[in-house]
Amino acid sequence: MSSTATQPSESQLSNALARDRLGVASVVFFVMSAAAPLTVVAGVVPTGLAVTGLTGISIAFLAVALVLAIFSVGYVAMARHISNAGAFYAYVSRGLGRPVGVGASWVALLAYNMFQVASYGGFGAIAQPLFQDWFGVDIPWWGLALVAWLMVAVLGVRDVAVNGKVLATLLVAEIALTVVFSVAEILSNGFHASSAPVDASQLTGAGAGALLVMAITGFVGFEQSVVFSEESRDPKRTVPRATYIAIALIAVLYAFASWAMISAAGSDQVVARAGAEGPELFFNLAAGPLGSIALHLGHILFLTSLIAAMISFHNIISRYMFSLGREGVLPRLFGKTVPGTGAPKNGSLAQSVVGLVVIVAYAVAGWDPLVQLFFWGGTGGGLGVLLLITLTAFAVIGYFARNPEGEDVLHRIVAPVIGAVLLVVVSYLALDNIATLLGVEPGSNTAIIVPSSFGVVLALGIIWGLYLRSGRPQVYAGIGLGASSATTGSGGFAAALNENNDPATGGYHDGGHHR
Repeated sequence: MSSTATQPSESQLSNALARDRLGVASVVFFVMSAAAPLTVVAGVVPTGLAVTGLTGISIAFLAVALVLAIFSVGYVAMARHISNAGAFYAYVSRGLGRPVGVGASWVALLAYNMFQVASYGGFGAIAQPLFQDWFGVDIPWWGLALVAWLMVAVLGVRDVAVNGKVLATLLVAEIALTVVFSVAEILSNGFHASSAPVDASQLTGAGAGALLVMAITGFVGFEQSVVFSEESRDPKRTVPRATYIAIALIAVLYAFASWAMISAAGSDQVVARAGAEGPELFFNLAAGPLGSIALHLGHILFLTSLIAAMISFHNIISRYMFSLGREGVLPRLFGKTVPGTGAPKNGSLAQSVVGLVVIVAYAVAGWDPLVQLFFWGGTGGGLGVLLLITLTAFAVIGYFARNPEGEDVLHRIVAPVIGAVLLVVVSYLALDNIATLLGVEPGSNTAIIVPSSFGVVLALGIIWGLYLRSGRPQVYAGIGLGASSATTGSGGFAAALNENNDPATGGYHDGGHHR
């Protein structure tokens, strides 16, 4: 890629991310950009209405926000003790043992890459007809996807603060449009305030599992505030604030916008209209009061919403790879950053290669980029992240059972246990409704392969972790310890052992046996 021609050589790279670059607002921008508000409101909500036939999507968003907020009490408490760009990987390693942590890291890479490559398919498929209408040119979806891919690849090796500024601009624009369009729908002629979107009884009926999981898909990214803890200013305050602010903003925005959409379309007609119009439903309802220009603006920001999600997930994935490379779980070349910018160059380039391969493969094979890439990839990625959050909930319990110092009973026991129980229920409902979520027949290959892939990857990761324990003990000793494990070229074995035996650092030396 030509944009990397001026990057430093490997010998000039460092082992540290940029410090003190991000405040609360910047972290919120990264988190909410991954959530992609306009994509969810215009894409996920109509899909959820059409697939489930249930209109209680607003209450589903609020219920999921409550579950995630409860989970976050212990999650951000753990962040006060552990600062690691590996997030789930580090937390599971420190709470449930190193081999399980390695398995979780592999699941995380699979799930977030599914989201990332899904965005390329969605962008290309949605942009193609728009370019035909606007400019009269027929550009193949993969050509447009490659343009977005190149932009994300270039930004991926730049300073994280630059990415934050780009995301801030795109995110503010799409949130403003979502609010304006929702208000316009309230002012439309067909609007009648409906209680159907907030009918709690729909959370217990048939299809409720699919409804809840679709709502969770809209929050994916909230958990990534801790990924940027090493680059945040005062992370012990920044991470918790950014997490709670993001959950609250996402919940209110989604619940309000979906209520306005359903009320404007009519609760008795919205399911049929969602099936017929898809993402256009949200824009069509606002077009009455705002005019046709609103449609064009909405389409533009719908595409920029996808771009913002691409940038955010790219940064998340590259930091996971950096964390794993720094500790030697992946090749150490991934644990290198560019001095000055602190960008995890090699992890970023690797993710760009994955995206390029997927785009080319789908183009050559002639597969459907909207259904088989955007829809299946996004849904599968959402399931993977849900399973990771559930696993992490138990890791929080395990960590504080051995390291209770500094946290009260609410943060280390009560909230984590309640959150874990609730997440197990939601995960069960997700797996039970996977065919409905994917829009395929129960028992079909797709319904089996997608959830099974996460189990297979988890098992392979655990096996790799067990190999590291016996074959590369120096690397194994530093798993989950972040910067401490990279203080020497061989993996910082001495520092890792010191941290393992020092309760003040939150090490996890358990009964004399290293997990």
